[in-house]
Amino acid sequence: MTTPPEHLAETANRLIDQKSPYLLAHAHQPVAWFPWGEEAFARAAAEQKPVFLSIGYATCHWCHVMAEESFIDQEVATLLNDHYIAIKVDREERPDIDQIYMTVCQMMTGSGGWPLTIIMTPDRRPFFAATYIPKTSRFGGAGMLELLPKVAEVWREKPGDLLEVATRVVEALHQPARTGTGPEPTVDLLTAGYRALAAAFDPARGGFGDAPKFPAPHNLLFLLRYWRRSGEPAALAMVEQTLKAMRRGGIYDHLAGGFHRYSTDGGWKVPHFEKMLYDQAMLVIACTDAFLATGNAEYRETAEATIRYVLNSLSTSSGGFAAAQDADSEGEEGKYYLWTLEEVRKIVLPEEAAALTAAYLVTEQGNFTDPFHPGLIGRNVLYRSPDAPLQDPDPHLVTAEAKLAAARTGRVPPLTDDKVLTSWNGLMIAALSRAGRAFGVAEYIDAAGRAADFLLGTMRSPDGRLLHRSRDGEAAISAQAEDYAALIWGLLDLYQATFAVRYLADAVELMKEFIARTWDLAGGGFFSAAEDATDLIVRQKEQYDGAIPSANSVAFMDLLLLARLTGEPAYEEQAGTLGRFMAGVVERSPLIATFFLAGLDFALGPAQEVVVVGEEGAADTAAMIRALAERFLPVTTTQFKPAGGGADLAAVAPFTELLGMKEGRATAYVCSGQACAPPAVEVEAMLQVLGEVGNLHE
Repeated sequence: MTTPPEHLAETANRLIDQKSPYLLAHAHQPVAWFPWGEEAFARAAAEQKPVFLSIGYATCHWCHVMAEESFIDQEVATLLNDHYIAIKVDREERPDIDQIYMTVCQMMTGSGGWPLTIIMTPDRRPFFAATYIPKTSRFGGAGMLELLPKVAEVWREKPGDLLEVATRVVEALHQPARTGTGPEPTVDLLTAGYRALAAAFDPARGGFGDAPKFPAPHNLLFLLRYWRRSGEPAALAMVEQTLKAMRRGGIYDHLAGGFHRYSTDGGWKVPHFEKMLYDQAMLVIACTDAFLATGNAEYRETAEATIRYVLNSLSTSSGGFAAAQDADSEGEEGKYYLWTLEEVRKIVLPEEAAALTAAYLVTEQGNFTDPFHPGLIGRNVLYRSPDAPLQDPDPHLVTAEAKLAAARTGRVPPLTDDKVLTSWNGLMIAALSRAGRAFGVAEYIDAAGRAADFLLGTMRSPDGRLLHRSRDGEAAISAQAEDYAALIWGLLDLYQATFAVRYLADAVELMKEFIARTWDLAGGGFFSAAEDATDLIVRQKEQYDGAIPSANSVAFMDLLLLARLTGEPAYEEQAGTLGRFMAGVVERSPLIATFFLAGLDFALGPAQEVVVVGEEGAADTAAMIRALAERFLPVTTTQFKPAGGGADLAAVAPFTELLGMKEGRATAYVCSGQACAPPAVEVEAMLQVLGEVGNLHE
């Protein structure tokens, strides 16, 4: 048996039997970690110890820092083992747990992030919250060696003080969950959302706010819809400036495609290097919609390069997509992606080096510094000037890029967190379906279908319920609201890309399960966790669009789409209740839920439903479907019914049963605002009803 390094335990702790790469990375630390579960809390109660809860994820840079600094340190481990029951949670496996305790951290400290550190009672009531904590005190903040014994002392000598804090925190946690419905949302809310985004917009560099700057693609999706509704040119300008700036910035991987998590500066130059599946998915959707709205080929190229990255680097043998790639490799953040000028000159010819360093602003001094490795200087992130053309005609540059990309494959790559999450895969299915349909690329739609088939066939419990995570041959963890909402969204986009009725039928069945398991009959809205989540101190209802849109924002859109695609008014009614649940908080702060505002644009309409009836594979049928696919029609649903068939579609969408071809030609039935136009047998006539004649990319 190989002897572990001195700082690691010779025997594994209780995390060794977990599937999460994040938990497994802590399995040989000297801290006696428990996974979240009854065993840990029963031990804490029996020994009358507080619980030290640490929440993070596998590709989190600061989680690595805290692990290397504190959790492999024997002195810190002894304090934790002697005075606490220590629990590790992968936030991506248990977003419901993370959501609760992140809310606590934000309430108690005014901010949040990962690693998330919580100290709480044996019955899960928190009384202390923080994010990263150094080993020793730094800049006026207590370190682990000072904090742990101090809290343990108060727990022994004045436990009532801590219990009083815990009681107040839990009471505060319950308040949002009790909030009832608000006013009926109106178009004024869309205007308020636009004005709030305009006020937050960075006119010099694109994006919203200052450093750190996040992509926030749901903001862009709403702005595109607001521009289409209002004609406001500034709304479209904000989208275009942001997408162009990100595409040229260091947040984009210029050698392999795909986007890093966020920019540490306000100008998109120096990223935090992790790559998340959900960012790729949402940005593909934003770029695809921007292409449809403007016809600018740059947005299509960015979407397709990002898709290539996902298909090349995040595909799994199951058909699903891996969760993320790490920011770190060989113990250093960004090492895989960074270049010194000397490295560049060794790989490419002098004239190629000159072209590349000029295009990507590579310097001898470098533009990246790791605060934990200050001796490593002269390293460069590849980024371009904000106004640089992407299609540079210099052949030396093209050759240099190819050589650097090839050389990078010889480096030690960042860790890939290969667990498959239902929610993030649902977003990727939506992205691939939308891009494949818009660009006419069957490969993308096929990849979306494989992922959907995997989730629908494998991510099920023995009693048939949807599950959240799959890894290493095991599907586990009950699905949460975000899983249902995102997968339904993906299936509805996949249905409109393939017209395979089974995906629409699956979406209908999933929505029934979603409502049964998480809908709040008393106050409206979807709880984040299912009704049988008995290991939580509160079931929350998320309304805030964070890195990805909240489950309630996505579910609002899902319900509206299902209402149009099936003709079932109950979905519209439930969307109305959900809209009122969201409206109160969004009215106070429109920026917290811009994807809900995108759904509200759809709800306020006039939305349009199109059913094309024709011969499968016929030229006139294909022309109608393609005319719809190549336009930006965010409030239009599209369905296809084969002539002489369609019984399976009618079973899910009964209103399609009597629709047939006219004059033996492909026929489009267009309805809008509860009124239907006469059937159209020409593409131009169909587009005229839609108000789209001459509007392609104007």
